[in-house]
Amino acid sequence: MSAPVSDYEKRKQISVRGIAGLGDVAEIKKSFNRHLHFTLVKDRNVATPRDYYFALAHTVRDHLVGRWIRTQQYYYEKDPKRVHYLSLEFYMGRTLQNTMINLGLQNACDEAIYQLGLDIEELEEIEEDAGLGNGGLGRLAACFLDSMASLGLAAYGYGIRYEFGIFNQKIRNGWQVEEADDWLRYGNPWEKARPEYMLPVHFYGRVETTVDGVKWVDTQVVLAMPYDTPVPGFKNNTVNTMRLWSAKAPNDFNLQEFNVGDYIEAVLDRNLAENISRVLYPNDNFFEGKELRLKQEYFVVAATLQDIIRRFKSSKFGCRDPVRTSFEAFPEKVAIQLNDTHPALAIPELMRILVDVEKLNWEKAWEVTRQTCAYTNHTVLPEALERWPIYLFEKLLPRHLQIIYEINHLHLQRIAALFPGDTDRLRRMSLIEEGDPKRINMAHLCVLGSHAVNGVARIHSDIVKNTVFKDFYEVEPEKFQNKTNGITPRRWLLLCNPGLADIIAEKIGDDYMTDLFQLRKLLDFVDDEAFIRDIANVKQENKQKFATYLEKEYEVKINYDSIFDIHVKRIHEYKRQLLNVLHIITFYNRIKKNPSKHFVPRTVIIGGKAAPGYHMAKLIIKLITAVGLVVNNDPVVGDRLKVIYLENYRVSLAEKVIPAADLSEQISTAGTEASGTGNMKFMLNGALTIGTMDGANVEMAEEAGEENLFIFGMRVEDVDAMDRTGYNAREYYERLPELRQVIDQIQTGYFSPTEPELFKDVVNMLMNHDRFKVFADYEAYLVCQDRVSELYKNPKEWTRVVIRNIAGSGKFSSDRTISEYARDIWGVEPSDVKIPPPNEPSVFTH
Repeated sequence: MSAPVSDYEKRKQISVRGIAGLGDVAEIKKSFNRHLHFTLVKDRNVATPRDYYFALAHTVRDHLVGRWIRTQQYYYEKDPKRVHYLSLEFYMGRTLQNTMINLGLQNACDEAIYQLGLDIEELEEIEEDAGLGNGGLGRLAACFLDSMASLGLAAYGYGIRYEFGIFNQKIRNGWQVEEADDWLRYGNPWEKARPEYMLPVHFYGRVETTVDGVKWVDTQVVLAMPYDTPVPGFKNNTVNTMRLWSAKAPNDFNLQEFNVGDYIEAVLDRNLAENISRVLYPNDNFFEGKELRLKQEYFVVAATLQDIIRRFKSSKFGCRDPVRTSFEAFPEKVAIQLNDTHPALAIPELMRILVDVEKLNWEKAWEVTRQTCAYTNHTVLPEALERWPIYLFEKLLPRHLQIIYEINHLHLQRIAALFPGDTDRLRRMSLIEEGDPKRINMAHLCVLGSHAVNGVARIHSDIVKNTVFKDFYEVEPEKFQNKTNGITPRRWLLLCNPGLADIIAEKIGDDYMTDLFQLRKLLDFVDDEAFIRDIANVKQENKQKFATYLEKEYEVKINYDSIFDIHVKRIHEYKRQLLNVLHIITFYNRIKKNPSKHFVPRTVIIGGKAAPGYHMAKLIIKLITAVGLVVNNDPVVGDRLKVIYLENYRVSLAEKVIPAADLSEQISTAGTEASGTGNMKFMLNGALTIGTMDGANVEMAEEAGEENLFIFGMRVEDVDAMDRTGYNAREYYERLPELRQVIDQIQTGYFSPTEPELFKDVVNMLMNHDRFKVFADYEAYLVCQDRVSELYKNPKEWTRVVIRNIAGSGKFSSDRTISEYARDIWGVEPSDVKIPPPNEPSVFTH
């Protein structure tokens, strides 16, 4: 057998990563040394690996700026309709390698760094993740930015520059412990502060009615400072902007006349204003009605809308006027996409600007607002829906509360006319929920104030129409759409799995990176022995590389031939990590009962963060680690079963674990996971899926053939039927001896001998108030897991199923998703126009 190829050699071979011209390599080395000297003020004697990372980052960034400036200049000249993606979360991960790939610089940089005697992979590992998101919703925003740039859309991501992103998770004696994520400690080479575009944002105050109309007065001002990050498209010279706002206190903050005496105290109080952008709320699929969070939501919306309107008024639009004065054309030039209800205040804020400031009449303002805004729903879980107490609005945003009351008044008038006497319908459809306290239903506000509402997978969009927004669907069915989520194949294949990207390119060429449907062509090779072998070899290499990483980090010996069974996502009861645990313990019991029998070996890897205040989720982590402690140290088990808790799961860790997976766990209760996107990443990277018919799993089964996924358990209809008849956990406990044994072991302290009561809350929940019906799917899950082991015994057949899955994953590119948003919601066309690179003369006329 030939000597294994080093990662460096492997990366050098890959054509889709750009050819390293000698001139490029020399130029990069020169630029690297210049930055080390002039930017970092170091020489090679005292420079640290971090200095080398920064020198490389600045070198790569230099290649962005010409394209970035030229792209923005191109938009100014052409004045296309602009898309603004508003999100409280952008889970970007690392930027260096993605930028090199999208600029076609990776091989040149690899070669240059190699010639400088450095290891580029080591430098890449120094970069901090930009962890400005919790999970799916924030990562989706990041994939969307990549696709919007790659499709040549004039698009902007707008969000908050949190000083502290999602917490770093430490596991200390089996429990999650949170640490602050000080990601900006060493500086961020990818952002550019833009103090010249700083904008005021108002809070508190009161509303005054004057002859000149309504005024919001006596407010407190916080300044919003923009930081811009370039978003490069894939090899098309387009570089869009992600603009994140940071809160700054104005210089006269707390130094007004009434506070003359205490100057020091006043300056210290500047922190109060600046706390707005201090930290990301770490809740996934859960609403916590805190005043600071409402401030964050209004802060991003108020700053962004001022920015959008400034740009709208000052753009050329083919006439000689210095300023656009009419808002008639606003929806033809501006699209605003609301990523969940978090930026819902864009609707009343745009109304406030149009009515109070720009003096439009209400009807016209409402028409403009609705035609401009569109809303994406991300969840149907009731505890996740934003319902803000009215008293918070009265205090913080009094004018917006008035506007919401007026929107609601006109809305209920219309519904009453359509459905005379149906008072219950009025109550259900109102923006204001009666109760103590009264609350504003932000989802209802979004549906009302948008011209399009979409779910994020077909099954989810159907649930949205038939349940959550049923009343609204009956009135305006044309408003509701589906846009199945997707992932960017640049990060989630080319970057994280170069070996796989390469053998695919050898078979079908490299155009598939921008047209993922071309993966269908791989079906021609499903019986090609050499290709089957190549696919299996790449997976084996990825498993060995990841196992080496695990052995270094966790000091466990890993069986490379075992099934790598991976369950990574936020810890939540609906995602049913507990169902996985029940299988682990059952498998363990079977080995113990029959130690000489042959079992297909497994390495079960579970990872993900629990919201700090979510007691049950934290207890679930403790249970997993406790089970791992018993299983991993039982000599009878040996290397047939290992359980690893993956600490601090995040984007950069996902890039390591996903390419190494054999089995992807997507086992939420049917009807609870809106889409999922991890499921798509695993599919694209050659893992097989064990899952319920939930979220995008349904469409994955459709694309690859249901027989090529391990589908099990209740469908949505079955869950609904069980909700009507009642779910009785005890019935399963009594009927299934293996399940009873597992529950008894957890209850009596088999996995917590020093603290037998430790998991009583888990058992009590499972037996008496499990909303997600874990036991109801236990039997089917076990049978399905046996099918997994059975197929794994036949490596060639397993790999043929893998190929069918990769071939069926084309639909799940975020390029396809964004093309659908563009055409069906934003009214813009994706373009494959390549803006000329900075070294060619500009095509613009001046």
